[in-house]
Amino acid sequence: MNITAIHVGMRVRHPNYGPGTVKAVDEQAATVQFDDGIRRQVSPEASGLQPAEAQVAVGGLEIPLAQFIEQTVRAVADRIGLEQPDAVRDELAGRWGGGRMVLHPTDPTLATKEVPLDTFFHKIVMMRNNLRTLEQRVNSSERLSEAEKFDLQGYITRCYGSMTTFNVLFRSKEDQFNSKGES
Repeated sequence: MNITAIHVGMRVRHPNYGPGTVKAVDEQAATVQFDDGIRRQVSPEASGLQPAEAQVAVGGLEIPLAQFIEQTVRAVADRIGLEQPDAVRDELAGRWGGGRMVLHPTDPTLATKEVPLDTFFHKIVMMRNNLRTLEQRVNSSERLSEAEKFDLQGYITRCYGSMTTFNVLFRSKEDQFNSKGES
């Protein structure tokens, strides 16, 4: 294995010492923390060191690498349900865009706190999405009994109900919270 193919954190396999994790790399050797607990400096080419994790080589791209990476990241974010900032902003009712939420403490010696509504709204949407994910996981769990699912669903429904206060911020009624736990 060529030294240029090794990076810190990479899992490798040595023919004599077994699997390990690369901790440092210099011009001629790699320091590997082997799973037996011993840290050794090895020459990758001379020792027969091999990758212990799947490797990928991307060649023949017909689009710029940056565009390929952006598309890949976007696909992963969509797949795991992460909100993109623009997507959240699109859900915010137009009259609130660029607005601020101002909190005034009772004690006049304390400072007022201002939060951009876009930031606050993003947190509300993330809470909604996390509640949706929790609800899906509860309902699809094979480890929970039906009674446990029912109890947990009750908590989730009450959370949705508490969040209806913020429905005024949403552009579309379909995106809002409702007290039945369906948002």
